[in-house]
Amino acid sequence: MSYAISTELLEQLAAEIGDQIYLDIAQWHLYLDDAKLSRRLAELLITPLEHGQIDEHSVTTILNQFPVKVGGGRRQMALLDLIPMSCVTALIEILEEFQKRL
Repeated sequence: MSYAISTELLEQLAAEIGDQIYLDIAQWHLYLDDAKLSRRLAELLITPLEHGQIDEHSVTTILNQFPVKVGGGRRQMALLDLIPMSCVTALIEILEEFQKRL
């Protein structure tokens, strides 16, 4: 199963991710849209989405390989380490629903 994802669909996916998924730092929630990370993440998730490979393993692998600069760029942390598990689950649900709409 392969889909041609248009720029408009990519923007829709990025908006959904940005509005619902957040970084949890010291119990503060910074949504990915506000952190300017939702578009980059959506771009990385397009390939597995196009190939119907959305599952917990593929999503956590991408999140683990997605570097986020912290401390003014002095360090990098994996996005997976900065979002709660509930957001990982929500992200998988967003992707599954998005895939149904394609």
